[in-house]
Amino acid sequence: MDMNLEQIPPEEMAELQRSVFLATLEQVKGWARSNSLWPMTFGLACCAIEMMGVGASHYDLDRFGSIFRASPRQSDVMIVSGTVTKKMAPILKRLYDQMPEPKWVIAMGSCATAGGPYIHSYSVVKGVDQIVPVDVYIPGCPPNPAALIYGIHKLKEKIRYEAKTGKRVI
Repeated sequence: MDMNLEQIPPEEMAELQRSVFLATLEQVKGWARSNSLWPMTFGLACCAIEMMGVGASHYDLDRFGSIFRASPRQSDVMIVSGTVTKKMAPILKRLYDQMPEPKWVIAMGSCATAGGPYIHSYSVVKGVDQIVPVDVYIPGCPPNPAALIYGIHKLKEKIRYEAKTGKRVI
């Protein structure tokens, strides 16, 4: 039975448009990736306490599909929270390189984003973006758990947008 779209009655066409979802495979993969982020904790200072609070029962990051992992090989998001020293920078880079593609980085707190109050210290990296590419910046000293959840939601939006357009947003 060959049927043309013009032959479908209008009420059936309206029902068909309401109930059929069309997407590309890349969009479906982007949706799946954005809703199952596995962040690797890279807590270096006081921001790490706030990051731990996100995983506790009050904020419960698990309800958004994000489960903290301790291994870089099981993670697709690195949350750098705290002061990155020049001695710690090569370790951070090595862990980032061990993460499978696609991978994303969240810089949490003033120290991770720009060096914080230690900007004039010789031993502090002036932002983690000098070592690895950063996708989302979360300002604050320290930012509260709600700010981290907001940053994770922004990363999810970015992942879906990149899957939809096929372009990497920097």
